[in-house]
Amino acid sequence: MVRLVGVDLPSEKRLEVALTYLYGIGDVLSRKIIKESGLSPDMKAKELKDDQVLRLREILKDYLVEGDLRKEVTQSIKRLIDIGAYRGARHRKNLPVRGQRTRTNARTKRGARKTIGASKKTEEAKV
Repeated sequence: MVRLVGVDLPSEKRLEVALTYLYGIGDVLSRKIIKESGLSPDMKAKELKDDQVLRLREILKDYLVEGDLRKEVTQSIKRLIDIGAYRGARHRKNLPVRGQRTRTNARTKRGARKTIGASKKTEEAKV
């Protein structure tokens, strides 16, 4: 099993896909890294030899990935909250930050629906 930047790459996946398991590396950056390293995107992660893994590690040192990237994102959000920016307030309230509507959608941020009509009926029944 290949381990890069503290993450185990899935052995059976193609290298192009396996690199996307690293936080901060998507499809485009994965292809760019593979091209830079001179490897085939179709080879499986388990087929990598030690020298190829070392070459990938050297290339990944130039990019902000995993823990360092997570830390930077967290600090950026914390800075927005500290300076009292609108975006910081939206982060603090767990609402969409980039102008999306909240009347409908945004369920992953706001949680399950709380139906108002159902609670009114139960109150009337108690009286």
